[in-house]
Amino acid sequence: MKKLSKKNIKELITYVIFGVLTTVVGLVSFIFFEWLLGEKLYLVSNVLSWIVAVAFAFVTNKLWVFESKSWQGKTVLKEAASFAGARLVSLGIEELGLWLLISVLGMGDMQGFAIFGFRITGTLIAKGIMMVVTVILNYIFSKFFIFKKKEGSR
Repeated sequence: MKKLSKKNIKELITYVIFGVLTTVVGLVSFIFFEWLLGEKLYLVSNVLSWIVAVAFAFVTNKLWVFESKSWQGKTVLKEAASFAGARLVSLGIEELGLWLLISVLGMGDMQGFAIFGFRITGTLIAKGIMMVVTVILNYIFSKFFIFKKKEGSR
């Protein structure tokens, strides 16, 4: 039981670390694509940066978080397709949650407050809430459906 707990803690810590790095990769690639394509094509830049971030997250989750060692083409394709599909599902849930919190429940109308000169609005709070939901969902999808271990492995 103690070994299992240490393993789970290590997995959670590496998931958080690589999640932060994935966020940085997504942000930096968005800035790069926006610079390359121009501000008017921000939606295209967002999709391209999402692709880069998901690819980065897939590799880091496979190798270091969930330690899925197989590089057989069939296994990698199955994991990659499942990973991208799960990320699309969580993206859809995040979009729906943002719409519900901001437009339906009115968080977008909240005045917010300032901390160290940075304005915290209702929209930003809603985004934070949905980011937490998305991280939890992505962890569950990855651990139990995408990089799940076969009985007797490890």
